[in-house]
Amino acid sequence: MNGTGTTVVLVVVVGVLAGAGVTLLLERSLTRILLGVILLGNGVNLLVLLGGRSGGPPVVGTGPVDRMSDPLTQAMVLTAIVITFGLTAFLLAVAYRSWYLQGNDEVQDDLEDRQVAELAARRELPAPDLGGEGPDEDPEQVAPEPHLRRLRRTEEP
Repeated sequence: MNGTGTTVVLVVVVGVLAGAGVTLLLERSLTRILLGVILLGNGVNLLVLLGGRSGGPPVVGTGPVDRMSDPLTQAMVLTAIVITFGLTAFLLAVAYRSWYLQGNDEVQDDLEDRQVAELAARRELPAPDLGGEGPDEDPEQVAPEPHLRRLRRTEEP
C-alpha cells in the first residue's frame, strides 16, 4: 500500500472513532459516555497526527533535518493523551460514585430543567431578574436553594 492509501484508511478510522465517540456521548449511561470520551479522544489524536509531517525521529543528528517528523504534533498528542486520561479518571470516579449511591449510572433529568422546558413550551417564562430587591419580586427567584422553592410550590393551594 502506498502513502495515499494508508492516509485514506487512517482518515476513515478517524471518522469511525469520532462518529462512534459522539454517538456514545449522547447516551444516558455514564459508562457509555466514558467510552465515548475515550473513542473521541483517540480519534482526535489520530487526526492531529495525520496533520503532521511524517519522517524520521525528530532527534538532531539522526538524519537530515528536512526528513524529520514534526515534533510539535507529537507533543500536542502526548499532552492530549494525558488530558484524556485525567478526564477518563474523573468520569470513572463519577460513574462509580453514581453506581455506589443509586445502583445505576444513568444521568437523570434535573427537575428544574424540566420545569423551565415546560414553561418555555407554554411561553410562560418570567421576566429576567436584574438583581433589584422589591416587594413585587417572585419569591422563587429570590431563594437560592432549589429544595426551598419546591417546598413553597407544594405548600401553595
